[in-house]
Amino acid sequence: MEIILKKDVTNVGYAHDVVTVKDGFARNFLIPQGHAVMATVPNRKINAEDLRQKSFKAQKTKKEAELVAQSLENITVKIGAKAAETGKIYGSVNAIQIADALREQFKIDIDRKKIHVDGESIKETGSYTASIRLHKDLLVNINFEVIAE
Repeated sequence: MEIILKKDVTNVGYAHDVVTVKDGFARNFLIPQGHAVMATVPNRKINAEDLRQKSFKAQKTKKEAELVAQSLENITVKIGAKAAETGKIYGSVNAIQIADALREQFKIDIDRKKIHVDGESIKETGSYTASIRLHKDLLVNINFEVIAE
C-alpha cells in the first residue's frame, strides 16, 4: 500500500515522503496513529502543495540567516567577568552570556541554544571562538574575548 507520511517514522521514511509499506502496518498502525494518510490523488496534490510552500518558507529563512551571518562575520564580542589576578574568572562564561553580549553590543538577537562553545563553559580570561548554527546548512564562527572587570 502506498502512503504519504505526515511525520518522520524510523526505518520507514521522513515527513511528506510517499512510501510503500505492508497493508497491515499502514491500516493498523500508521494511519490510526496519525503518522500517515493513504496516497490517493487528492492527498498527493495536497502533499505537493505543502512541499512547495515549505520550500518557499525554507528559502526565506535561509536568506534571513545569511544576512545575519554577514553581520557576524568580522566582529569580536567582549564579555566582562569578575576575575582573580591569575586570570581565572569567578563562575564561567557560556552561551547565555554570549547571546546577551551580542544583543547588547551589536543588536543581534540569537537564541542561546544555537550557540555552541567548545567545552560548554569558559573559566579563564582570553580570546575564544564559538560556533552559531543559524540554519541547518549555515554554521558561523564568531570570536569572543573574556576580559576582567
